[in-house]
This record gives sequence, structure tokens and C-alpha cells, in this order.
Amino acid sequence: MAGRFQSFGLARPPAPRAIHADDAIALLKGGQAKDGSLLAYGSGRSYGDSCQNQVGAVVDMRTLNRIRAFNAETGVLEADAGVLLSDTIAYAAPHGFFPAVVPGTQFVTLGGAIANDVHGKNHHRRGTFGCHVESFMLLRSDGKTYRCSAMDNPRLFAATIGGMGLTGLILSASIRLMRVPSLDIVEKTTPFRDLGEFFDLAEAADQANEYAVAWIDQLAGGRNSGRGLLFTGNHAEHGSHAAARAGANFVVPFQPPFNVLSRPFLTAFNAAYRWKKGRATVPRQTGYQGFFFPLDGVRDWNRLYGPKGLFQHQSVVPEEVARAVVPELLVAARRAGQGSFLTVLKRFGSIRSPALLSFPRPGYTLTLDFPNKGEPTLALLGELDRITIAAGGAVNPYKDARMNAATFAASFADWPRLEALRDPAFMSDFWARTAGSIDLRRRGAEAAE
Repeated sequence: MAGRFQSFGLARPPAPRAIHADDAIALLKGGQAKDGSLLAYGSGRSYGDSCQNQVGAVVDMRTLNRIRAFNAETGVLEADAGVLLSDTIAYAAPHGFFPAVVPGTQFVTLGGAIANDVHGKNHHRRGTFGCHVESFMLLRSDGKTYRCSAMDNPRLFAATIGGMGLTGLILSASIRLMRVPSLDIVEKTTPFRDLGEFFDLAEAADQANEYAVAWIDQLAGGRNSGRGLLFTGNHAEHGSHAAARAGANFVVPFQPPFNVLSRPFLTAFNAAYRWKKGRATVPRQTGYQGFFFPLDGVRDWNRLYGPKGLFQHQSVVPEEVARAVVPELLVAARRAGQGSFLTVLKRFGSIRSPALLSFPRPGYTLTLDFPNKGEPTLALLGELDRITIAAGGAVNPYKDARMNAATFAASFADWPRLEALRDPAFMSDFWARTAGSIDLRRRGAEAAE
């Protein structure tokens, strides 16, 4: 099968050739895969080029979509790498289980969740997705299939979780789900006047709740600077055990010729959103899809950013400097005249991922979405990188489409160890752009340490 696959956040991304998973498996098992010729591709929900391979082919993993086994006592599920998170939820819900960690969309594959070591609104309690991976089967270009776990091939296990698909082809995996009383969420909204008040609330909110995340009115300045809403949630004791239909209620039917999410629109939207959500300060029971996956309800929502698409910037900074650095990041965006449609702030906990490269670490993470306005937007993103790295933080690679090699290396000091374990047949545009541009002699010396 051949086709053209796109990255979700970019309107005009590189469009590599796509091949069927069975064809890629045959190449790998026969030792015929050429260097840099392959990269696994799930649902294409990454915002940048970590799932692109313009010089080779991407492997369509969605046909590997069987749930192989489920233990209703332990919550351990074994499934092919192409199984969607939405299918996992639907399968396990009647048994009283839910994924321990879910990102902002349910339309990600199991393999993609592992490769990106995704995180959710409960990192303070559950860590990353990789913390709940029991094992997986990994096919490499030497023709061998490796069972990887904390005990079996532990170096490959650590490198593959968060390894962005560079260590080989994940065929299937076993993950531990979380027992829950229901799928429904009891949600509470707490308005805060500024970032100082948010930071005062954040740690206690994490201690008291399974889920916590804040929305920031990024355009508000002056005495309203940093205002927002803190959303907390817990699974309802009495609620539904049936998964809702995984589909969009609304559709953006065509690509507008301009960015719909202009500054006047964002100003009005933020005021309306804060007014509507800020009134609901009494805990209320709501469905899981609206709480975890609000954007899944609007198909092709990224089209609203216009023909040039969007950039997302997600950073994490240490807890001890967050009160100074997070406001600095927001001020930089306002000073540049750039408006973020969705601005999300949350606290990461101290649970360590088994991954060699994992974005979450103790501190606070800020996510900003910007329409692509060309050089002015790129200049802003570079400034956000600078502020983040100077503070001892990191920039999220699987949300990125333009960070330079220095920013990546400063964010992930262990990258040479992943390069040492990277399967030579696998390459991404992201890796070529960042790690691939770092001096080879220095890389070899660091990898040997």
C-alpha cells in the first residue's frame, strides 16, 4: 500500500511515502531494510515531524489492530501496536478499567503512546504512559524480534519508551490499566486571579485529586495577567461503565484561506470561555470524553488555523523557578503580539519514567498553540526555547517542528544513548534535523561514556 501521510498540526508538512505494516515486517525479517528507510506511523496526531521520514517511508501500523488478551482481574491488556486508545477504553470499560494515563486525544495508537511516552492530567499520581508498560515485542532490522521489559532486554525497553519510533517496529505490547469506579468524572472548576494564586493552589490540588490542569487566559495583561481556571477531577463512584461513541460531533468541512483564530476572535473566545466555565464552581459529574478529549469532538479542528497551520510549544521548567519563568514565557508571547488559542498549565510530579528520553520531569509544563505567521512566529518560538533552557527546563520533541539541535541536546542529555541503540533502518525528520546535525565525533564520544 502506498499513500501520503501528514502530521496533525502542520497544514503543509512533508508527505513521505507510506507502506503497509506487513511489507515493512517482511523487509525487516529478511534483513532487506535500508538505512534510514523506515519509521512507524500511527494516527499522525503528533504536531511536528517526529512521525515523518521524508527520505524513506512511513509504516502504516493501523492494520495491526487486534486486542489479543485481557485479564479482568489484574487489568493487564495485550494488544497490537496499531490499536487505538479509544478501542482500549471501549474494551476495558465494562470490566471497570481505564488507561492509567491518557493524552489529550483518544485517537492515538498503543505504539505511538509508548514511542512518545505520553502524559496526561495525572502525572503527579501515575507518571507517564511508559510507567504502565509491562512489555512489548520489538522487530529490528537484524531480522530478530525482541521481547522487551524491565527484565528482558532492559536497554531496548528504556530506549524504545519515549524513543519516538527509532529503535525498531513495536508489534504488540502489554500494558497495565487502572481500576476505576466508573468512566465519568466529577469535575470542579476553581478560578484564579493570577499565576501566583494558581501556584498557591496547584500542589494541594494534586494531592487531593487524580486529575488537575489549568487553562490560562494568555491574552490578558495588566492586573488580569495570568488569570485562568483550575480544573480538577476524579472518577465518579456512581457513573457509566459504557464507553461513548468515539467520534466528532462537529466538523470543520474545508480549509479556510486564512487563520480563523485571529486575535479579536481569541479575545472574545477567552472571555466567553472564562465566563461559562468559571461559573461552574460546584463539583459536577461529566462524561470522560469532554473532560479528557474536548478537541476530539471537532474533526479537523486544526484547519481553523488556516493554510499555514500551527506550531505548538510545550515546555517544562523546574518547580523552584516556575513562579518566575512561566510569567516570563507568557509575557514573551504577548510582547510578540502572538495569541495562543489553547494555553494549558499543569504540574508534573516526581514519578520517574522507565524511558531513556522522557519529556515530563518534576516541575510545571506550559503549552501554547500559535498560528504559523512565518518568521515572527519562529522568532517567538526561539525566544521561548531560550527562556526554557536558561531555566534548566526542556522542550517537548513530539510537539515540535522546528527546534534546533542545541535546544534538543540541552533538553535531553541522554540523547547519545538513544542514538547508540537506534536501529539503523529507522529515521525521522525530527531526529535528522536535531541529533543528526550534531558533530559525529562528539556524538560517538558521548555515546561511549
